[in-house]
Amino acid sequence: MQGGCHCGAVRYSIEGEAITSTLCHCADCRRHAGAPVVGWAMFPDTSVSIIKGATTTYESSEHGRRQFCPACGTGLFYRNSQVLPGVVDVQTATLDDPSLLPPRAQIQIAERIAWMKEAHALPEFERYPPMQE
Repeated sequence: MQGGCHCGAVRYSIEGEAITSTLCHCADCRRHAGAPVVGWAMFPDTSVSIIKGATTTYESSEHGRRQFCPACGTGLFYRNSQVLPGVVDVQTATLDDPSLLPPRAQIQIAERIAWMKEAHALPEFERYPPMQE
């Protein structure tokens, strides 16, 4: 599998199978991504290689390290050597084909935004809803 950032400055490759794939509801992920939930797939650290460009690392907590594209800001990876030694989380929406890693669970639901619990029941539109006059 391959993926990369929004502007194309950083590309990565993944070998092997994911340990798991989840949707994370924690406030830290939400704030970093600017999204109500973030999809992650967990891999052994040795499975993920940057094949183009380089990331910048942000120390988001005492042990948490978030890596992102320095040009466009796309979040790509998360590492925490204390909680998840030898593991890297990859933001699944940055994969060329995110459908390859559907989520298997939702995590950190203690911090989930209340309205996200029923988000699946909202009206759906192929693109945009009709404009209200």
